[in-house]
Amino acid sequence: MTRMSIDYSLYLVTGRDLLPQGKDYFQSLEESLQGGVTVVQIREKKAETSEFLDIALKSKAICARYNVPLLINDRIDIALAIGADGVHVGQTDMPVDIARKLLPKNSVIGVSCNNVQELQKALEDGADYVGIGAVYATQTKDLNKPLVGVRGVGPMLRLLDGTSVKAVAIGGINSKNVLRVLHGSVSETAHALDGVAVVSAIVTSTEPRHAASELAGTIRAFKQGPSAAQGLSLSANRYTNETIIDKVVTLMKSIRNINPLVHQITNNVVTTQSANVTIALGASPIMATTADEMADLANICGALLVNIGTLTPPAYAGMLKAGYHVNALKKPVVFDPVGMGATEFRRNVVKDLLDKWQASVIKGNAGELAALAGSNEVASKGVDTAGKGFEDPVSFVKMLALRERCIVVLTGETDYVSDGHFCAILKNGHRLLGEVTGSGCATGSCIASYCAVASFSAQVERKDRVISGQLVDGDMFVAAIAGSLVFNVAAELAATRDDVKGPGTFFPALVDELASLTPEVVQERANIQVI
Repeated sequence: MTRMSIDYSLYLVTGRDLLPQGKDYFQSLEESLQGGVTVVQIREKKAETSEFLDIALKSKAICARYNVPLLINDRIDIALAIGADGVHVGQTDMPVDIARKLLPKNSVIGVSCNNVQELQKALEDGADYVGIGAVYATQTKDLNKPLVGVRGVGPMLRLLDGTSVKAVAIGGINSKNVLRVLHGSVSETAHALDGVAVVSAIVTSTEPRHAASELAGTIRAFKQGPSAAQGLSLSANRYTNETIIDKVVTLMKSIRNINPLVHQITNNVVTTQSANVTIALGASPIMATTADEMADLANICGALLVNIGTLTPPAYAGMLKAGYHVNALKKPVVFDPVGMGATEFRRNVVKDLLDKWQASVIKGNAGELAALAGSNEVASKGVDTAGKGFEDPVSFVKMLALRERCIVVLTGETDYVSDGHFCAILKNGHRLLGEVTGSGCATGSCIASYCAVASFSAQVERKDRVISGQLVDGDMFVAAIAGSLVFNVAAELAATRDDVKGPGTFFPALVDELASLTPEVVQERANIQVI
């Protein structure tokens, strides 16, 4: 007999001990199903057999009314007694092969997996699906294994290529981070999750129907929208040199009217310079690092720039909170992993940050992006690149953009911007940019400013307020190009001024040129090739 087909999109694991005071378990379950839960696992670690059996029988009857499959955690006897659709087992529970012998032939069996080795074993044993986690810390289960993290899911999913085995992520997933999990949990071969498993996000709610509906709508929109591997630029667009320039001109004309607030947690060495560059463009900067104010700032800012140039414990705490809250509001996050290749500490910080939130744009020099990609092709010297750059920078930025599910900007003598499908090669700029402190940080400020404009404009145009499967509205690919292009064209103009005698007089002139730069000048001077 063929095993049943299950929609794993929104997988509810029950937890009676988490119910709000006065909330009936069976009422909560039914409301959850009405909200869009697609599969239910009954987990009762403390109940006696008779109590477990009673709960499972009544739960099965409720699930049957909504044609939703019911699985039992661990207890094969309970699954057999009620005719459940299958079971879910952990690494220390009954082995899959023995469970398969005891259960009816059409039963579904899932296995909890924390690492590649456990997932490979589950495949060999014939599991129908795997639960990967914990992705985030959770209070619903004592964790005796390391967190997988969002970025740890992709390598595990790659093992499922060519198989019919499904996968859900579990652990600390809720309505605020579910899009981050879905976008980030994609293998380099574009193998995505089939769904997410949640416990407290629904069970602890006084309105489980609403909680489930919100999660289900987000998951559905993600699955129906552009592939997670396409990044955040909605790359169904067909880009040409001309269309890119036209879009950049539009952003330049909009920024002074919109005057977006750009929150920047940036390098202390260049805070003033970055703020002045932001103002010169027509945006408004706020340079704040305290974690306690990040939720409020996320509500009012148009974009967030996170630059790890000068890492301090307070700033690091603020970065974690800021990205999380900005992601939840679906606003752009620009990330600059300054000096990532210099120390193990910085590499661990970057991993932690990108596990907690999704970047819309990642900007860095060759040494920084090589460290992010785990490549030995380019070395770092502090915050700078040592030696020559990549042999094939176009292929590199495309690969990294696909892997990170975001726009990647590789800065240098020539800038490369990619969404994973297209790559814009930008040859504007001047050598003096490499002779002053903070030019790269200021580029990040420019990119974040235009990302804010692009996102705001897209939200205004999208009149229907349906849930979007994208983490950010707006074309982040064009916004990243705009930030780099405008900054570099202004640098060319500043370098040729009579009052510029060298690096010391160059940067003030650059700010002046940014303040007076017109779209027509950028359009005329742009040296761009889109491939």
